[in-house]
Amino acid sequence: MGAELLAGRMTAEAEGDVTLFLIGMRINRFRALRSWLPVFKAMPRMLRELSKDEESGMLGYQLLFGPPRVIYVVQYWASHERLLEYSVAQDKEHRPAWAAFNRRIREGRGKVGFWHETYVVPAGAHESVYINMPEFGLGKAAGVVPVGRRGDRAADRLSLKGA
Repeated sequence: MGAELLAGRMTAEAEGDVTLFLIGMRINRFRALRSWLPVFKAMPRMLRELSKDEESGMLGYQLLFGPPRVIYVVQYWASHERLLEYSVAQDKEHRPAWAAFNRRIREGRGKVGFWHETYVVPAGAHESVYINMPEFGLGKAAGVVPVGRRGDRAADRLSLKGA
């Protein structure tokens, strides 16, 4: 049941810059399906589109459920430029979804909430460790290697400036 566990201590193979994009929604009124269901359905279409396009710049993602009524996606990108390119591309899923969402949020009067945060993390300023876990997070997006290959301590892995 579930994904295969990777035995031992692993770390993400990502050595360069990483752009972390967090995007989510909060269902403020469950009964207002017309306000939040289209928002909920739009994200899987965009994630499928990005996952199929190796040139998109999205390295991978993790779908998570937060506090009551919050659903969000953690996305890992090769660069913030690639993320921004996707956000404005006229021929991709994001533009029509964003336009429809803006119409719906004005009409919905607070029935659904939306948020996103973007972090550009330079090489040497991120590290990870996964112990007896399936591939997860940045490790799932970029692949994993045994911890010793990138340094046994978090401080060692953080000091590898793009090694």
